[in-house]
Amino acid sequence: MRNVTRPFGRTLTAMITPFTRSGELDADGSAELARYLVDEQGCDGLVLNGTTGESPTTTDAEKIQLIETVVDAVGDRAHILAGTSNYNTRHSVEQAKSAEKAGANGLLLVTPFYSLPPQDGIAAHFTAIADATELPVMLYDIPGRSGMGIALDTYGELVKHPRVIAVKDATHNLAFSQYVRNRTGITVYCGVDPLNLAAYSTGAVGVVSVIGHLFGRHINAMFDAYDQGEVEKALAISDALQPALEALQGGVQGVIAVKAALALKGLPGGEPRLPLTPADDAIVDLIKNNLAEVEEIL
Repeated sequence: MRNVTRPFGRTLTAMITPFTRSGELDADGSAELARYLVDEQGCDGLVLNGTTGESPTTTDAEKIQLIETVVDAVGDRAHILAGTSNYNTRHSVEQAKSAEKAGANGLLLVTPFYSLPPQDGIAAHFTAIADATELPVMLYDIPGRSGMGIALDTYGELVKHPRVIAVKDATHNLAFSQYVRNRTGITVYCGVDPLNLAAYSTGAVGVVSVIGHLFGRHINAMFDAYDQGEVEKALAISDALQPALEALQGGVQGVIAVKAALALKGLPGGEPRLPLTPADDAIVDLIKNNLAEVEEIL
């Protein structure tokens, strides 16, 4: 195995938030799904209340209840991170405090979105949230959705904070990610499933995955093979997962696809909340066929 530090584990899944048929938070389903991800898919970390968890449409009370439920279910055997950042710093600080009280053992902080703050504003936003609790922080750099990336100099300032220790990198730029890691020492987690193996081979210590909902054990097997020097085996697993990537991240928004896939497996999920809509029949057929293809190979 590579001699690396993995402060939040190696294979984390950005967990969806299950809803009931009436559209309310499904607490029992959330506990069941968390146990499935940890005990059957081999995830050693779960990220709650992120984009995949439909954080824009869940209430503060629902976010707290979800954290408490998942911590009770699997908190003794998995890292539980809570997404607590939005474009309102004061609100983000309060969410971080609530997440700590609810039992989360880490925070995922996305770049403030839509408002396009300058880099000193981004740094001040993250610092204010990191100052508010004693929890370690994983930044989330996803300029394709937030509209702003984290600049190298901003990383350099942020890593001076004792609790800012990692980043979920979704820049799609492996060269920049490697450069940031080398220049600042920040721990990198890949946040783009198609790049999982490539990022791992260039210094990422793990992933925050969407396809981990269904293929966490295969991601683990891929990383185990790479760590053991079996690069061709790792590449073969990565190649075999391509139909899953197409089904879960290529044809439709990720939450929609994952919830449809979980329904096919009889797992909790429910329909997404508007403005997201359920997968149509064509997408469901694509998911069903592609997942069957992956299972046949693996």
